[in-house]
Amino acid sequence: MTFWESVLVLLAGVFAGGINVVVGSGTLVTFPVLLAVGYPPIVANVSNTLGLIPGSITGAIGYRAELADQGDRLLRFGAASLLGGVLGAVLLLKLPAAAFEGIVPALIVVALVLVVLQPRLSRALAARRTTTAPAHGGPLLWFGVFLTGVYGGYFGAAQGIILLGLMGILMTESLQRLNAVKNVLAALVNAVSGIIFVVVADVAWLPVLLIAVGSTVGGFIGAKVGRRLSPTLLRGIIVVVGLAAIAKIILG
Repeated sequence: MTFWESVLVLLAGVFAGGINVVVGSGTLVTFPVLLAVGYPPIVANVSNTLGLIPGSITGAIGYRAELADQGDRLLRFGAASLLGGVLGAVLLLKLPAAAFEGIVPALIVVALVLVVLQPRLSRALAARRTTTAPAHGGPLLWFGVFLTGVYGGYFGAAQGIILLGLMGILMTESLQRLNAVKNVLAALVNAVSGIIFVVVADVAWLPVLLIAVGSTVGGFIGAKVGRRLSPTLLRGIIVVVGLAAIAKIILG
């Protein structure tokens, strides 16, 4: 890479780290940039995943107050995310990239609908329940988190939006606390898939370093900004980013 290409990758990492913490979909910034500066798709995807790990960690640390009393939830969903991330990383190394491209926009659309309708759907479900809702969303949510981990290990763009949509519907919890859980789960998926990539895949280490530095800075910024957003504004940002992600994937 040239000097200015390196600067572009670094800035993309900052933006991706920040948007990942607040919403998700940072991969849709860094991945196209790596392609634009000449890296093959698989190398770009692998390097991007590794580079975004520090940003995910700093974002999770920034939301540590919202993680209070959620230890059991993190253990439960963390296991699902780790298993899914492993499977997704293996699929990335074995299957052509086109295998998931067709379903990604549909997944994001479903997630956006869930996020937007979450307050109304949660009230409707609560009115119909004859017993207290499961504290962790039940087996359906665990399986949904697992499948999101598979997708996250394979590509990762908008996995945060999907997680927020699923958890918001199937659990009675504030959006900010769910966002904190989302940040930890995304960090786990990136970390476990990244370990696999380091062992068996081709990695471009310069962009990894640049994105890692940028995403670390962006993660701290995103945590400070995201924690101050109202639920309504946060949902609005999720919708805007999600629609941009869909357009980016469809239009290339």
